[in-house]
Amino acid sequence: MSVALTRSPPPVSARQDKLRVMVVDDSVVIRGMISRWIGAEPDMEVSASLRTGLDAVNQLERIKPDVAVLDIEMPELDGISALPKLLAKKRDLVIIMASTLTRRNAEISFKALSLGAADYIPKPESTREATAAETFHHDLIQKIRHLGARARRRASPAASPSPAPVLDRVREVSPQPAAAPVAQLSLARRPFSVLAPRVLLIGSSTGGPQALMALVADIGPVIDRFPVLITQHMPPTFTTILAEHLARASRRPAHEAVDGEMIKPGRIYLAPGGRHMRVVRHGADAVIALDDGPPVNFCKPAVDPLFNSAIEIWQGGIMSVILTGMGSDGMRGGKDIVAAGGSVIAQDEATSVVWGMPGAAANAGICAAVLPLNQIAPKLVRLFSGDRS
Repeated sequence: MSVALTRSPPPVSARQDKLRVMVVDDSVVIRGMISRWIGAEPDMEVSASLRTGLDAVNQLERIKPDVAVLDIEMPELDGISALPKLLAKKRDLVIIMASTLTRRNAEISFKALSLGAADYIPKPESTREATAAETFHHDLIQKIRHLGARARRRASPAASPSPAPVLDRVREVSPQPAAAPVAQLSLARRPFSVLAPRVLLIGSSTGGPQALMALVADIGPVIDRFPVLITQHMPPTFTTILAEHLARASRRPAHEAVDGEMIKPGRIYLAPGGRHMRVVRHGADAVIALDDGPPVNFCKPAVDPLFNSAIEIWQGGIMSVILTGMGSDGMRGGKDIVAAGGSVIAQDEATSVVWGMPGAAANAGICAAVLPLNQIAPKLVRLFSGDRS
C-alpha cells in the first residue's frame, strides 16, 4: 500500500525564503534520492550533499543550512559525534537523525535527542521497497518542512550560543509564559468531566519522546492507581527503547503492550511500533488488542484507534492528553471521548516541538485545558485526586 504524499507548503515569495537543507550520508544512493525529493519541493532546496560528518562540520559556516539530515553511520566522523560540533557552530540548526532500524541505531537516536537533535527518522532497509520508501519520503519532507519553519519562527538574535540538551530544555519552560499566541488565547474551552477519571490515555508524535519522559516522571501518583496507555508515532525497535526510557523516567513498570494482556493500574502500556493498540473487553476485564491494519492518519500505530476503542470500556471516565506532533491524529478520537463524557488536555504551542496534533484538538474546541508541558503533570495529579476544576 503506497502512502499518499500531502504537500501543503507555505507560499514561497523569493528564492531566499526556501528552507536550506544539508544532506549528510555516506551512501551516494541515499544522498541522491533525498536530494531529488527536496529539489522537487517548492519551499526547500538542497544547500549541500555531503559524504561525512567531518565534511558537514568543516563546511557548515559556508553552507549556512536551516536543516541537516544527518546519517548516524559514516566514515571519518559519524553522526552522533558530528551532532554537538554542528550545534556548537550553529545553535539553531535543525538536525534530523537518519538511521536504519537496528537496536543500536535506535539507542543512538535517543541519545541524539538528548544532545539537541530535533528529531529522527528511520531509513528503509532497501530503497527498492516501494511502501517503505514512500513512507520515508512523506515523513522526511514533512519533518523538514515543519521543524524548519518552526526554527525560523523562533529564531532569536539574543539566544545563548550553546544549546541545552532537549530533555533539559523541555523542563526549563516557564510555567507562566509571558505571552500566549493571540489565537491560543481565544480558543474555546469546555469544563472538565464531572466523572472521576479511571484511565489516562496519551497520544504524541514529533517531539513526543522528550515530552513523554518529562511527563511520566511527574505523574507517579496517577500511575500507581490507574493504568496509563500511550501511543507514540514510532517504528518497531524504537518503541522497545522508548518503553525502557519511560520505565526509568517514571520508576514504574512500562513496556510495549502485548496482545491479549490484561490492563492493570500501576503500569504504562506503550503501543508497539507498526501495530495499532486498541482496548477490548474480555469478560469483566479490559485487555490489549493489537492489530496489523492499514495506517490511520498516515500513522501506525495511530492515536485515534486507541482513543475510540477505550470509550467502550471506560465511557466518560477517560482522561486523554494530546502532546506535541505533526498532523491531527487524536483529534477525532478526542471528539468522541468528549462526546462520551470524558476530557481532553492538549499541550500548548509554546512548548510543543510541532503544534499539529494538540493544535488540531485545541482548535476543534474539545479541550478542557491547553497547557505548557510542565503544567500538565500537576494538573493530572490534581484531577485524578478528585479536583474537577
